[in-house]
Amino acid sequence: MSTERKTTPETPESPEPGPRPARVTAAAALVALEGLALLAGGVYMLAMGLAGSPDDARQAETGGITLIVLALLPLLAARGLMKLRRWSRGPAIITQIMALPVAWQMLQADSVAIPAGIVLAIAAVASLVLLINPATTEALGIQGPGNVQDQK
Repeated sequence: MSTERKTTPETPESPEPGPRPARVTAAAALVALEGLALLAGGVYMLAMGLAGSPDDARQAETGGITLIVLALLPLLAARGLMKLRRWSRGPAIITQIMALPVAWQMLQADSVAIPAGIVLAIAAVASLVLLINPATTEALGIQGPGNVQDQK
């Protein structure tokens, strides 16, 4: 028995992963940075809920746990992008789309949240541009709608 993978017209050979483009690395770094920010915020809220004196300890603890769990999505997506896994682009894009309204709300505040909102908006838009770039889709092995092969 041969261990070689046989290809038929119905099951084309998947492209061999090549070197990771800088755009994919940059997108993964931005997505990971957002995930780490969520994780840090969640740990801070949880610690303040447990050890500090927040207005509502239960709300702080629940918010902290929620942020920690939400941080898993971009962190796993960033790891997948670094390994050139095609599934990772979807969660990364979803994270950026969710970050845009948060950035907008931060920009509406009259506090120190405005600079954070600016940074978040720039990071989300930059990540989206990097993630939808044709070089990124090609590097991840994502084909057009319906996985139709280009006929040249």
